[in-house]
Amino acid sequence: MSLADAYNALENGCHSDPFSILGLQEDHGSFHLNVFATNVDAVFALVGKKRIVLDRVVGFHNIFTAAFPKRQKYKLIGQALGAEWEYEDPYRFGPVISDMDEYLAAEGTHKRLWKVLGSHVMKHEGVSGVHFAVWAPNAQRVSVVGNFNQWDGRCNVLRKRGGGIWEIFMPSLGEGEAYKFEIMGQDGTLISKADPVGFGAEHPPATASVVRDIREAKWNDAKWMKQRSKAHHIDAPISVYEVHLGSWRRKVDDNGRRLSYFELANELVDYAIDMGFTHIELMPISEYPFDGSWGYQPVGMFAPTIRYGTPDEFRALVEAAHQKGLGVLLDWVPGHFPTDAHGLGKFDGTYLYEHADPKEGFHQDWNTLIYNYGRREVSNYLISNALYWLEEYHIDGLRVDAVASMLYRDYSRKDGEWVPNQDGGRENYEAIWFLQEMNRVAYGEVSGIMTAAEESTSFPGVSRPTDHEGLGFGYKWNMGWMNDTLKYMELDPIHRKHHHHQMTFGINYAFSENFILPISHDEVVHGKGSMIEKMPGNDFDRFANLRAYYGFMWAHPGKKLLFMGCEFAQNREWNHDISLDWHLLNHPSHQGVQSLVRDLNGIYKSRPALHSQDCNHEGFEWLEGNDAENGVFAFLRKGKNGEILVLVSNFTPVERVNYRIGLPIRGEWLELFNTDSQLYGGENRGNLGTVIAEGQSWHGQDQSAEIYIPPLSTLLFEIK
Repeated sequence: MSLADAYNALENGCHSDPFSILGLQEDHGSFHLNVFATNVDAVFALVGKKRIVLDRVVGFHNIFTAAFPKRQKYKLIGQALGAEWEYEDPYRFGPVISDMDEYLAAEGTHKRLWKVLGSHVMKHEGVSGVHFAVWAPNAQRVSVVGNFNQWDGRCNVLRKRGGGIWEIFMPSLGEGEAYKFEIMGQDGTLISKADPVGFGAEHPPATASVVRDIREAKWNDAKWMKQRSKAHHIDAPISVYEVHLGSWRRKVDDNGRRLSYFELANELVDYAIDMGFTHIELMPISEYPFDGSWGYQPVGMFAPTIRYGTPDEFRALVEAAHQKGLGVLLDWVPGHFPTDAHGLGKFDGTYLYEHADPKEGFHQDWNTLIYNYGRREVSNYLISNALYWLEEYHIDGLRVDAVASMLYRDYSRKDGEWVPNQDGGRENYEAIWFLQEMNRVAYGEVSGIMTAAEESTSFPGVSRPTDHEGLGFGYKWNMGWMNDTLKYMELDPIHRKHHHHQMTFGINYAFSENFILPISHDEVVHGKGSMIEKMPGNDFDRFANLRAYYGFMWAHPGKKLLFMGCEFAQNREWNHDISLDWHLLNHPSHQGVQSLVRDLNGIYKSRPALHSQDCNHEGFEWLEGNDAENGVFAFLRKGKNGEILVLVSNFTPVERVNYRIGLPIRGEWLELFNTDSQLYGGENRGNLGTVIAEGQSWHGQDQSAEIYIPPLSTLLFEIK
């Protein structure tokens, strides 16, 4: 390319290697400084105190040049409309990314990709500024654009490195700068994209990335971090409060605005602690464009959404939780991404992050794009993202969304709408490998964390270690148990005897995985009704049903998860645009359910029989699982050290008087918990505090007692 052709390419914004032309260039021992500058009348180079005039190249409006005596440092001065300003030339700085980083990124094995790509506030060659880097292997050229260059993609074209990475150090920029990457595809088409590894974003509906300095966070949660592995073990009590930050609570006196991360650090954390939950799980907070997606269509995978504050403010929320002994889990979405123009779709003009074939790359249910897990750079991007949240924000675990949709190539597709794997089957080998590798890296690199899969099929070994051919998750959501038991509870009690097995069937597979019992947001939206609305009967019976169900759930094997609002029997379906109906707590029935959940969490945590063998068949024994006619269920929960609790549930509106129940130990048994207590909105019917086990064999036990079971109630007993 001749010099004139190069200048012409610069002016037209199609030069792919401006570093070969701009800046201080040497040619056979002589030096020339070439500068591309728009909207200026004149350009000068400042060397020490000496000004050197740069001449405008004839025929080119934006290119200036001057001879230099030798290679030396300089600054630039621009002049326009009688004003002048001093600035650094980005094209005088060398590369930032090391050869090793470049090699690992190209290989798809760079575990901490966010330390290389994205925008980084830094000092380079003695000058403060921001380093920008992005992966766009098929681009003709890549520019960073923003207010700093009037969003003109000709001004700051990046240097192309190996592996398809482009980079540039932009002096004098800093925290808060909005930017995008302008990418020219091989066909000359210009594409405007947000940063795939950007740490911040503008408030939607604006779509630019924002420079955020996430270096050197000062954490004060060492005590929690040191012991959190115990809080995540399968023998620990894990009770999760699932939260959508934007609608948990809003400021009534401030036009119903959302709470900030700072405000949530006080109000949400204190509430979850008071309620006895061990963890909060945040619905996706990776930046997303559309409120109605609830975060499940993320665009900024590395950016905590600006809706509630900055990255540092999000860290403050996590730290506040940790200081009070509360874990923080994130809902993570590596299964798909939206088609928004500024997102990952056809990022460099080609199908880069997604498959080209819509049979593999388009999600029909959600109108989203599916990651190409078989491309090593794409899997590396996602695995690095998982590690990013765990390391940079001290997140305690990731709940991985929609795992079933990732595991199967024919998920929600008809015949002819999907591509079989290499063996002609439906399993997505690449996605399986990706999930295994994500878990290997997460557990291997960060101590004490947990991962959980939302997986609704019978795929084997979801929570089995990867070295035993499992997916490597710590836990799996028990969707089958949730669906079966809710269907049972929605029935009029007169019909429940015909569906008795729906409450018992879950035990058949309860110990095949490390399960979490989830009553999540998905159960209280899209016409499904709130939890209290699902319950049959009059108002009193509906509350009694719900209390009895929660009692059954908390005693059943499996860790617990409850969506916000369900803990006080919110009447209406969840609406992401408004606050929960906290005023309902002025009513005794709603306050009673809240007190019940609080006490259930307390008992669950304090009684090893209810949690230490949640994932072990030795922790459970049926006493009565077949009494469909009376709607009664009874079972033992056993701790590792011999602790025993007895659950008895009656899911009919008929009291059961002198109902004999088998007990494993002779003596006095305390009625530890009763969902019919007046404390919870019931009628205080029960066993006057205790029952006596006598030597009559029953339910396979040497002892038994006649007990009273109130209508629509759950009781817990322990030896006194």
